[in-house]
Amino acid sequence: MQHDRGPRPYDVTSRLLIDTDPAGWLRWAGLPVDGPVQAVDSEVSTVLAEVDKVLRVNSPSPWLAHLEFQSGYDRTLPIRLLQYHGLLLRRHELPVESTVVLLRPQADGPGLSGRYEQFGPSGRQTIVFQFQVIRIWERPVEEFLQGSLALLPLAPLARIEPAALTDVVAQMDARLTRDAPPETIPELWASTLILMGLRYHADVGRHVLRRVRQMRESTTYQAILEEGREEGVALGRRQGRKEGREEGREEGLESGRAQEARRLIMLFGAARLGQPNEAVHARLDTLTDADSLDRLAERLLTAASWQELMADAE
Repeated sequence: MQHDRGPRPYDVTSRLLIDTDPAGWLRWAGLPVDGPVQAVDSEVSTVLAEVDKVLRVNSPSPWLAHLEFQSGYDRTLPIRLLQYHGLLLRRHELPVESTVVLLRPQADGPGLSGRYEQFGPSGRQTIVFQFQVIRIWERPVEEFLQGSLALLPLAPLARIEPAALTDVVAQMDARLTRDAPPETIPELWASTLILMGLRYHADVGRHVLRRVRQMRESTTYQAILEEGREEGVALGRRQGRKEGREEGREEGLESGRAQEARRLIMLFGAARLGQPNEAVHARLDTLTDADSLDRLAERLLTAASWQELMADAE
């Protein structure tokens, strides 16, 4: 998704979302889904080290869908797409449809017309290659709010006015609460936060993060809270007083907040900074104050590494 070397902060997010609903992504891109869809990245990784996602549609006439994501302009992108196309065609001997998803206007530029041509010295046309270009900021937000859940995190990047963002986030929240399996909600909010960094200031991301921290549908949070309540009731019975029950409930609430904050730090951190090492895991396990963990999660929006983030751990 970046044309330069080094960290590719949006690769993890885009691949996670496509894996959530591959067929949904192809339908959104206007491609036919006339058979089961499966990822084939592992089959091409040794040759196409930079390819973002390749899906095989096992229709009566199988074919491959190549999805490439761009957050910055790359003048060589059409040539790279042609290279990927040729390598995939040679390896699989199947038709290939190439689609570029531009995540923000800064990724657009000359040469991204969807057609690449090359002429020889004689003036004869030697290459004609066509690919689809999707510009997220030109698409109506309703496509993402009402479509596959795997596309929902792209809603803040769609065609909306900045003033409408709060309402869009509220609609996303309602959709996730209504339709998403509880265990997938944190991951989808994590993807949303990462993608929002392409368009909005970190302070706006913090607003979304506060919504994520509510975790109304989090089974982990609810289980811990209920455990705390039960412990409080038992403690109150043993001590014969109401205060014991209230104390247990508060402990359960604090424990739930802390555990969910640690979970969010791991989710957001893995997407932004890569997988944490054992030292990071161990340090996070020692942090039990929910407010401190919340502040640490907010600093994830600007931290450049796990080392820098954990240096701020209180």
